[in-house]
Amino acid sequence: MSGPNGDPNIPSDDGIIEDEDEFNEEEYAAINTMLDQINSCLDDLEERNDSLNGKLHELLESNRQARQEFRVQLTTATPPGEEQLFPDKDSPATEGEKGEEGE
Repeated sequence: MSGPNGDPNIPSDDGIIEDEDEFNEEEYAAINTMLDQINSCLDDLEERNDSLNGKLHELLESNRQARQEFRVQLTTATPPGEEQLFPDKDSPATEGEKGEEGE
């Protein structure tokens, strides 16, 4: 007869697999303490992640505003009749030029 995993000559009732994982109260307390520490570390990581995410959004918004201001400066510095260096659909000058062309 083969064993539980197909191994020859190992009976399944041999007592190899025992479900006697009994822990005493001290071991449960130690496990709970470790789980509390892990939970605390995960909470700290989550707070840092949220903070970094917020800072990233602020940086992206600041960058967007700086680009928009740069486009406005380019538009006001561009002499009439010359093309813009960086035409963009979000640029206020582009919106105005579209309106003038349609008239």
